[in-house]
Amino acid sequence: MMISLDISKCTGCRTCETVCTFYHTGRINRNLARIRVVNIFETGIDFPAQCVQCQERYCADCPSNAITIGNLGQIIISPTVCTLCGICEKKCPIGAINIFNEFVYVCDLCGGEPKCVENCTENAITYNSESKNLVSLAETLAETKKMNPSEKRMQYAQKIGANLRKTWRQE
Repeated sequence: MMISLDISKCTGCRTCETVCTFYHTGRINRNLARIRVVNIFETGIDFPAQCVQCQERYCADCPSNAITIGNLGQIIISPTVCTLCGICEKKCPIGAINIFNEFVYVCDLCGGEPKCVENCTENAITYNSESKNLVSLAETLAETKKMNPSEKRMQYAQKIGANLRKTWRQE
């Protein structure tokens, strides 16, 4: 089960961020979103970055055992067990986990009905509850090991966007 992105369709409108944060918190604040749109101005690419439910599950290596994998494949963080040590945030190779105001933010698939998917007017974000093809982030881990979450998101967006840019040049 996973969310997929077609960045060639993303307009950078940030509706996904808005509906995510409002659904989960009743407020609109980009820092509270579990999806973050990265805009690479130099290349014209917008990239909605969120947990891709990777094969490796680096974040699940939590010293306090606050992280479990849900039946949808989503990351579940127990706020009563979590010590906010930041290990999960550091280990995520694509910056999909953020700690803000003493809370850990990561995509939880909205119980199987991701609001970002439902509200993406361009169909840039899709959800396949049957997919078993999990993405490997092993190569990305080595590239982003010493970066902060924002830098990791940018690096991943640039990496994914490089192939799109090649097709744009060919057309």
